[in-house]
Amino acid sequence: VQLQASGGGLVQAGGSLRLSCAASGRTFSSEPMAWFRRAPGKEREFVAAIDTWNGSTFYGDSVKGRFTISRDKSKNTWYLEMNSLKPEDTAVYYCATRNRRIVTSAIDRAGQYDYWGQGTLVTVSS
Repeated sequence: VQLQASGGGLVQAGGSLRLSCAASGRTFSSEPMAWFRRAPGKEREFVAAIDTWNGSTFYGDSVKGRFTISRDKSKNTWYLEMNSLKPEDTAVYYCATRNRRIVTSAIDRAGQYDYWGQGTLVTVSS
């Protein structure tokens, strides 16, 4: 299984970007799909996830109301739409998924994920 993240870049504060994560090697039908990020000098942080079993979405507190996660089942791809970007959103963004379903209480835990993309850098200038 490989995950290919893309869509990062340089954007001004207040701008928007859309990240994509394309999965290959198997089809994911009921497993969670997530985004995490790591800013320079900081710990990895949960950004968003979608539980494809029931369509529920989850967001980290710092991105609620600004970011939206979605999924295109036919393309085995999920997305992170990022609006109203702030300089503190600057980070390497990683997509992740796993081999099996997940309990809701664990969906924001990086250790629960089996597969990771290579990361895509998002830089937000002030």
